[in-house]
Amino acid sequence: MGAVTETLFESELFGHVKGSFTDAHSDRPGKMEAADRGTLFLDEIGNLSYPLQAKLLNALQSRQIVRVGSNRPVAIDIRLICATNHNLFQDVQKGMFREDLLYRINTILVEMPPLRNRKEDIPPLASFFLQRFATKYNKKGLTFHGEAVRKMQEYSWPGNIRELEHTIEKAVILSEGSLIGSSDLFRRPLDREKKYELGNATLEEMEKRLIERAMQQGGNNMSAVAKELGISRPTLYSKIRKYGL
Repeated sequence: MGAVTETLFESELFGHVKGSFTDAHSDRPGKMEAADRGTLFLDEIGNLSYPLQAKLLNALQSRQIVRVGSNRPVAIDIRLICATNHNLFQDVQKGMFREDLLYRINTILVEMPPLRNRKEDIPPLASFFLQRFATKYNKKGLTFHGEAVRKMQEYSWPGNIRELEHTIEKAVILSEGSLIGSSDLFRRPLDREKKYELGNATLEEMEKRLIERAMQQGGNNMSAVAKELGISRPTLYSKIRKYGL
């Protein structure tokens, strides 16, 4: 959420009307309106800015949203599920998260232990992601070598399930055979000598390789990856989409 301006995020959540801001070329419903009579999942809600927390609270209490640029309320009926890696109770004490919003969304609390503390979940999760990405990239018959499974269970996964998912997706994309080994999952970052083994690579190829290397080192911490590359997070996300990473 931190990589998106408040206006754009408000538009994503509540929708907008034509002409309400630059590039608003037509009316568009937001995620809350689209989820009417269904379920809306908000990930990393702890990153939501204080002003947007107030707007979200108002929408939940009134069961209505108002699109950006409009004065007409739209009734909604949603079930809201939120996730965060923040301690929201501590954030309330620090003045970073609204106490009234916390108690509004904290009807049922489910605490998920980090992946390193539930190693028995790693093999089934890895198999699920392997099948998903094998289908997505049309690479049938892929399986894990036993050593790869063991290495996955030994690794601490600081980025939790997202890091596991991203690691397996990269391995599937780069796989040349049907068996994925530990070296396919845990590729060593380029050392100082290999950084310069770019030969006749184009500037775009060089940039893509540098981003890949930084993502391997930074895992799921996109802020750290962007800092390592010397670019902003929005620019990083743009380049990730550009190169299909």
